[in-house]
Amino acid sequence: MDSHRRTAVNEVTPATRNFTPVTEQAGHLNGYKTAAMDADSFHAASQRILASINTVIDGKSDAARLALTVLLAQGHLLLEDVPGVGKTLLAKTLARSIDCTVSRIQFTPDLLPSDVTGVSIYNQASRLFEFRPGAVFANIVIGDEINRASAKTQSALLECMEEHQVTVDGDSYKLDEPFMVVATQNPIEMEGTYPLPEAQRDRFMARISMGYPDKDSEIEMLETHQATSPLAKVSAVVTAADVAAMIATVQQVYVSQALKEYTVSVGRATRESPLLRLGASPRSMLQLLRAAKATAALDGRDFVLPDDVVGVAESVLAHRIILDRKAAGAGETPHSVIRGILSRLPVNQDPVNNPARSSAPPAGLRRNH
Repeated sequence: MDSHRRTAVNEVTPATRNFTPVTEQAGHLNGYKTAAMDADSFHAASQRILASINTVIDGKSDAARLALTVLLAQGHLLLEDVPGVGKTLLAKTLARSIDCTVSRIQFTPDLLPSDVTGVSIYNQASRLFEFRPGAVFANIVIGDEINRASAKTQSALLECMEEHQVTVDGDSYKLDEPFMVVATQNPIEMEGTYPLPEAQRDRFMARISMGYPDKDSEIEMLETHQATSPLAKVSAVVTAADVAAMIATVQQVYVSQALKEYTVSVGRATRESPLLRLGASPRSMLQLLRAAKATAALDGRDFVLPDDVVGVAESVLAHRIILDRKAAGAGETPHSVIRGILSRLPVNQDPVNNPARSSAPPAGLRRNH
């Protein structure tokens, strides 16, 4: 591993580099080639990452897998739950498992947008304004308690998350790839928090609620976490180049036309549901399909099944929709509405007659059963 590429997780200053406006930069993933991995290498790398996370987070293998899914799908992750259930620990462990630049932002009410994106400072010696990068200039950005910052500071992340660039004083600066924001937040009814607006929530590919561990996992935590935190023993198990290659592999996963239509039908059903005031956005359909492709790749397949879409639908869509007041009063939740929609859009699981597999993939793509 190239240890010099890492920055401490508790630092907010990214690694030093020349910040050239985006118009003068060529597209790249930190200078690495982005050829796809073979199936065996992809499986081995993904298992190393998951094993690293699971040594720290007890009893939350599903959360670890979804976090990796979002990373490989080039999305951003929102961890939401009550304090003390391991939200920040999951984000830190994922970051430390990858040999890339990492920064952490502790969101507070007095945090300014320039603290996140950077600011132009006048250099008296050169008599020029110089751009000083903010904490967002890293491969993985951990935003701790993001809903404790004001709406103005939260909005500083909108361009970063969607376009992977920062615009300051009319100049745009490209962020390094891979780029992922892992944000944690307490429930909005907790004291001293600001709810994320719809536009901000829509930038997150998936939301995870950690939940409390089961009894055995909690006992194991008491036995293993007393003296030192297991996070201290975590080291990088893949490089940024490996992650870039894994992302390129996910991008090559095949999606049939019928499955694209099924994905769109799920989104349109949320917009037509009488239980919802706000349905899923077109952006969410794209991210749902990307997450399904990453799920298929992690399962060892280079084609997407309807089960891949269904498996990530709640995590990808539930935080984007808004319940009608009558539905909320009747006890409905975003998750229950999504489950109801999926149940009304059945998909034939017969591999011969399944419409999502009716079109053969292009020649050269391998199917691993």
